[in-house]
Amino acid sequence: MRVALGVSYNGSAYRGWQSQPGGLTVQDRLEAALARFATHEVSTVCAGRTDAGVHGLMQVVHFDTPLERTPFSWVRGTNTFLPPDIAVQWARTVPDAFHSRACATARRYAYVLLQSPVRPSVEAGRVGWVFHALDGEAMRDAAAHLLGEHDFTSFRASACQAKSPVKTLHRIDITRRGLPQAPRAEGPASRDDVPTCYWRFEFEGNAFLHHMVRNIMGCLVAVGQGQHPPGWMESVLGARSRDAAAPTFSPDGLYFLGPVYDAAWGLPTRTAAYDWLP
Repeated sequence: MRVALGVSYNGSAYRGWQSQPGGLTVQDRLEAALARFATHEVSTVCAGRTDAGVHGLMQVVHFDTPLERTPFSWVRGTNTFLPPDIAVQWARTVPDAFHSRACATARRYAYVLLQSPVRPSVEAGRVGWVFHALDGEAMRDAAAHLLGEHDFTSFRASACQAKSPVKTLHRIDITRRGLPQAPRAEGPASRDDVPTCYWRFEFEGNAFLHHMVRNIMGCLVAVGQGQHPPGWMESVLGARSRDAAAPTFSPDGLYFLGPVYDAAWGLPTRTAAYDWLP
């Protein structure tokens, strides 16, 4: 039988999703836990790989097994053998035609960014950080240039193994959460004048290149800080050169929200892990 799982994880301690010879990846930990519960080797296929330090709120995987267990048994049994920063959220038996990667019609990411004169503490590893005030409208104008089907070579890591750099971005939503800006003190502006808030950037596309979201984030932040006008994003996109874009942004605030599937598969679209994220 084929089983699909929804998995959440804090990626801070791991070298990414994909199994590596030295271990210490989310896939290695999950497959080891599944093997202990199922008492046979288990090989998983995921909906979308994540890099070192990137988190997952609903990674979806599938695997084949001769065992028949109730869905909740797969959840409780596997979680017994997982470390505290990885948890199976749900399990479903699915037809053999289901493939976690090939059946996904879209993928979703969120980036949570702390804007503050002081670096993160309790949120360390879970948010990105800037200490300059950002211009939301400028970032939204810049993001609009990326919507639709484009060659995203300028936002592609050199190690990317994708066959084509052409992807389609369906939406980029940018929202700000936090207290209203306090009145500025008399005299020259200083770093202490930066209002503390959280920015959430949400991306949905048919697929993403290696480091694509983090490279886009680097450019959006550069625009938000006034280093470039919004129209610069169109120039970066058209250059089709990684050298044209800003440096790759930190992985700390990046979350894989999960894939999108046809409703006919009957899989959950949300987990409890979503609800705490700013």
